[in-house]
Amino acid sequence: MTGILIQALQFFASLSMLVLIHEFGHYITARMVGARVDKFYLFFNPWFSLYKRKIGGTEYGIGWLPLGGYVSLYDSREVLMDEQSATETKLEEAKKQLKSARRKGNSEDIARLEAEVKSLEERIEELKEQQRTLEPVKDELRAKKAWQRLIVMIAGVVMNVIFAIGIYSAMLYTWGENYYHNDDMVNGYLFNEEAEALGFVDGDRILTIDGETIGNVVEINERLLIVDHDLKVEVLRDMEPMTLTLAMEDLVAMRERGGYVNFIGEFVPFVVASVEYDSTKEAGIVEGDRIVAVNGEATADFLSALPLLEAAKGDTAMLTVERNGESAEIAVQVDQNGKIGVRVASVAPRQLEYGFWESIPAGLKYTGKKIASYWEQLVMMVNPDTKLYKEVGGFISIGGIFPEVWNWYNFWNITALLSVMLAIMNLLPIPVLDGGHVLFTLWEIITRRKPSEKFMTIAQNIGFYLLLALLIYANGSDILRLFS
Repeated sequence: MTGILIQALQFFASLSMLVLIHEFGHYITARMVGARVDKFYLFFNPWFSLYKRKIGGTEYGIGWLPLGGYVSLYDSREVLMDEQSATETKLEEAKKQLKSARRKGNSEDIARLEAEVKSLEERIEELKEQQRTLEPVKDELRAKKAWQRLIVMIAGVVMNVIFAIGIYSAMLYTWGENYYHNDDMVNGYLFNEEAEALGFVDGDRILTIDGETIGNVVEINERLLIVDHDLKVEVLRDMEPMTLTLAMEDLVAMRERGGYVNFIGEFVPFVVASVEYDSTKEAGIVEGDRIVAVNGEATADFLSALPLLEAAKGDTAMLTVERNGESAEIAVQVDQNGKIGVRVASVAPRQLEYGFWESIPAGLKYTGKKIASYWEQLVMMVNPDTKLYKEVGGFISIGGIFPEVWNWYNFWNITALLSVMLAIMNLLPIPVLDGGHVLFTLWEIITRRKPSEKFMTIAQNIGFYLLLALLIYANGSDILRLFS
């Protein structure tokens, strides 16, 4: 339970920062171009607010529904919109009464209600026409030039990208970059059963994937998991290069089965780097010995020997040792913990340190890679063959990526990634999202003609229901996964 609470706290803290940063972008640029800001809210506040305070004409507040936030800009048409909404409510009630009067056959009520319905419908049309023709006042955003409105609309996305760059830069400056490089894996990799089914063999060195060399070992999993075509993987096996062709269908099936967990690990030969126990030294084990079997059972690598030594704990184990091209049998005492007191050499991670000024371009480059990677995933998600649409998740999935223990490095790393994701999602050309507004404004700049109010209303409604459907699908998928 404590772990879940820590996850929830991290998710809430991260979401709050991202929403504030995004909405602050809209807020500050609106103020810069001279548009009046009526409200600036963290989270939505239907019916009531947890906190609100008015300062200099702007109401700052915290809502209770943590699905985002908003900046409300002044619009002189709001009075007319409010009246239209109230009139539409009256119209619906009048229609219900008229329907009831017709069933009862009350001619006097029917005539009165028909006149009332007609009057309300005419008033609604008048209000719509007034909204369409009402000239904006100077402190409205719609009174500003198209390029000024474009700046305000795209500012939230820009702020999220800048925030991600700032986080990654600060992380590189504080912790540096710590990673395993593919070139250092001179003994190759250890593969799980899913990888072996694809054709990999323990000890394979991965040289290229689709002709591209690999740097960070993490890239291997990323390249094999997010695919929309067959891959050609060049490996070095027993000092001979060979090419594996991995079918997209097999890679997708592997991902759906969760086969990416422990997909690869470092292949560590059981070669003695140092001897710690005197009893093992006295038995004749020396640095450089390669242990190829324990009690007659072959050990291809160090990890495969561990369960064999565990089975012999507190007893003597017969080790088959290769030394200078010759083989020997050496009896060694195994302690109560299943250890014989030797160390093996494994690949050390590369550590890159960054000064303050170095960290900024490095953070910019790292953010660019994350943007490209996430965009590639979104594009592939449209292709049903990749089945990436099944991986879509909502708030539960997002909260689940935070660890159950608080770790500042992981917290900032995930927050930066979410900031990139929020920026790209908001830039999608869907009406009601920033990207939709940007698209319509660009159209206005290019054609020098604003889209009609009717078109904008229809587009906004389509965008709203599309976004609602996406939210239901994503969060519904989360719930189904919990039960399955």
